[in-house]
Amino acid sequence: MSIMYCPVTDTPRTLAHGGDTPWHRAVLQRWETLVQRVGDLAIRLVDEPDIEAATWRLPAEPASVGLARRLTSERLSAWDLEKLSDVTELLVSELVTNVLRHTGCGDLVVRLSVVEGLLRCEVEDSDDSLPDVARPTTGDESGRGLLLLDSLACCWGAQRTRSGKIIWFELPACALR
Repeated sequence: MSIMYCPVTDTPRTLAHGGDTPWHRAVLQRWETLVQRVGDLAIRLVDEPDIEAATWRLPAEPASVGLARRLTSERLSAWDLEKLSDVTELLVSELVTNVLRHTGCGDLVVRLSVVEGLLRCEVEDSDDSLPDVARPTTGDESGRGLLLLDSLACCWGAQRTRSGKIIWFELPACALR
């Protein structure tokens, strides 16, 4: 089961391309879905999408929140996406903090990818329970992480995996260059 928060819903597509990993194949599948959605409105200049990707396995401990922010910032800088850094770092740190607060996982994985102007960030852990969006009151000190995600990302969601779940969000990278 998976959940997605986005104005446009995906329909299942068959995967025509190979890939090195299931994650790489998923990125290519998102590209194919985008091309199918826009049809003749897009001029396809290359046979394959231009993909930038980074993955880090971090221990589930408080120091990993800051480390995830720093690694994210450095990677976005290397990809010339510094304008996305503040929002991306905030949302990545919220997702990593949620793993620390709400799961008993030993480690987590943070992934970033840019495919044709779309930045995707994923945080994977070994707990298969999907998140619930809290409705905190004014006096509550926590419970706003997913509301921030909902407010700042163009879309986000969560999906179960064989070994847990992935929570992801996407930001348009091309509009800020």
